[in-house]
Amino acid sequence: MSRLLSFTSVLALIAATASAEEMNFNRVASFATPSNMAQGEDTDRETSAEIIAASEDGQRLVYTDSPLGVVGIIDISDPAAPKPLGNVSMATPAPAGGEEVAASEPTSVTIIGANAYVAVNTSENFVDTGGQLLTVDLDGKSVTAACDLGGQPDSIARAKDGSFIAIAIENERDEDLDDGALPQMPAGQVAMIEIANGAADCTSLRFADVTGLAEIAPEDPEPEFVDINSLGETVVTLQENNHIVVLDRAGEVISHFSAGAVTLENVDLTDERGALRFTETQADRKREPDAVKWIDDAHFATANEGDYEGGSRGWTIFNKDGTVVFEAGVSFEHAVIATGHYPDKRSDAKGVEPESIEFAEFDGVPHVFVAAERASVIGVYDVSNPSEPVLTQILPSGIGPEGMVAIPSRNLLVSANEVDLIEDGGVRSHVMIYQREQAPAAYPQITSEGAEGLIGWGALSGLAADPDADGRLYAVNDSFYGYQPSIFTIDATQKPARITASVEITRAGFPAQKLDLEGVTTDGQGGFWLASEGRTGRLVPHALYHVNAKGEIKQEVPLPAALLAQEKRFGFEGIARDGDVLWMPVQRSWKDDAEGEVKLVAYNTQSKEWGAVRYKLDAPAEKGWVGLSDIEIHNGFAYIIERDNQIGQKAAIKKIYRVAMSQMTPAELGGALPLVEKQEVRDLLPDLKSLNGYVVDKVEGLAIDSTGKAYLVTDNDGVDDSSGETLFFTVDGLTAVSN
Repeated sequence: MSRLLSFTSVLALIAATASAEEMNFNRVASFATPSNMAQGEDTDRETSAEIIAASEDGQRLVYTDSPLGVVGIIDISDPAAPKPLGNVSMATPAPAGGEEVAASEPTSVTIIGANAYVAVNTSENFVDTGGQLLTVDLDGKSVTAACDLGGQPDSIARAKDGSFIAIAIENERDEDLDDGALPQMPAGQVAMIEIANGAADCTSLRFADVTGLAEIAPEDPEPEFVDINSLGETVVTLQENNHIVVLDRAGEVISHFSAGAVTLENVDLTDERGALRFTETQADRKREPDAVKWIDDAHFATANEGDYEGGSRGWTIFNKDGTVVFEAGVSFEHAVIATGHYPDKRSDAKGVEPESIEFAEFDGVPHVFVAAERASVIGVYDVSNPSEPVLTQILPSGIGPEGMVAIPSRNLLVSANEVDLIEDGGVRSHVMIYQREQAPAAYPQITSEGAEGLIGWGALSGLAADPDADGRLYAVNDSFYGYQPSIFTIDATQKPARITASVEITRAGFPAQKLDLEGVTTDGQGGFWLASEGRTGRLVPHALYHVNAKGEIKQEVPLPAALLAQEKRFGFEGIARDGDVLWMPVQRSWKDDAEGEVKLVAYNTQSKEWGAVRYKLDAPAEKGWVGLSDIEIHNGFAYIIERDNQIGQKAAIKKIYRVAMSQMTPAELGGALPLVEKQEVRDLLPDLKSLNGYVVDKVEGLAIDSTGKAYLVTDNDGVDDSSGETLFFTVDGLTAVSN
């Protein structure tokens, strides 16, 4: 047979390759867990989606919710419009009947046929441990059976053929006892239960002994996660013990080995300085894997979160004989850094903390999904060659992805995100659904990938267009990185937009620490004017800074006494230049402002004169406040971002208004200020919903280039109590709105 392909075959191959290249996972829906509460329930209670499973037909999801002591069920017959099917309480009768057992903490779930099998922790304390395996009828939404597990369960897994279940009985340590040092009895073990006639056979319960294997606290193994391959072999991670065990169908040890250690280079190990400096080395960092998933009958992948003395910030593929086939090292974390999702406050701990891992084949292509708990992203890898995985995407998740499930029969991936921030603007725990489709990747929308060197970034709070190069923008970060205030150069002609360079702000040759940069504009001479939000009594007060292209401060302009006498906490949010005049919106009312009004403050760089006009804010829809976030001047109008501080379903006001520059005639401070008239030109809520996540709070940056194209960016709060998601998008026709 000829080894040459026909011309037709070559075209078909090219077409297939192009089609495969365009297949991406994109988020299609987000489901907030309070939606599963019954009518009349207090939805302000804590709720959390943690471990998640899919029904065998892929139409329903079941997730554990330990704060509520329930499992939640979701109808995903239309994955883009998930529907609540309610919660099922895990308070059940004892296995032998009699008194009710208050099973308050479901820890893991799997599904076989019409039943969900839920591992539930019933421990009284860290010594008197207990647990149950509950059977939940998915159609009847009720607990139909219970098996006593004799200890505190963690992960649960089903055999591929549904014939048995394995459960990690962790009997976890008390981290407040002797600083959490091991050993702490009772020891953990692995439970196995047969499934017969659609039910768990409690009489078949047996335990696999995994003591005496690990080098670290061998008498006290703490099984963390289990998974079962098609041979019926169970892989078990002993996270705190930094060990991995493979068991056969009968529970006998086939192999066991240390999870080993990794030397990490170019990492940030300090969380106190508010700066991203990836220059340090961490030698021999124990992997301490959490989740584990079989790739095939010989290989499995681990998410190396760490818990006791380690955490290597990456993930690994092992052969079941203990050979390391692939080690991600710092490559995964560096990819996360490029997307702006690096959690600097976790630098001294375990960085991005890969915790959950999933495997599935989509159209014959094997994929590993790695979820980083602290970075709130999912890495998508093609593992066609297990020794050389290829990172194909970084997906945005909710806050704290704890569990994932892939549904290849429906081209779906689902993440369960456990963090529920009731008091922080309403960001609730979410289940997020992604669909593999023939379309470009929707995220990230901005990245520093491809830049010379590793550029860490986040908390973008101001945006400006380069008047000499359409599509070239500049952004600044806010006080979250107060020890590394920076100006970022962005090439917005690419998709995603690319951060190509970063310049740190310096004063007399030293870092200009503790600035809170909220606005940037070009000065027409190659440099920049920056607006920094401060406060009297702080190390750095409100001020304007004139810097050159190297970021060196050449002029510092403090606010005049007439303004400072009226200041409150919130100051300048943005800056724009109109010839010699700089305009800065004050985010919220100061002492001398009428209720619901703020100032637009002007500073003439030549005459050194200050002035202002008044601006009327929209009233909050229900709660919270409304303020200004940025300003841009283009073709005779000032364009201003006005937003509330609400998130998710409570977000109501995220808009762009404009004011004719003919009205922007500043009056002297201390006197009567003119009130300008505003015109709404864009409701940004549809734009903020375009990625099918929850609506973020802070639209903070606005730039308009010479063609009239508008660019907007959101502030991700430095990935602190935030998913880290940054939206960077364009708005065409903004400046063409008629009067």
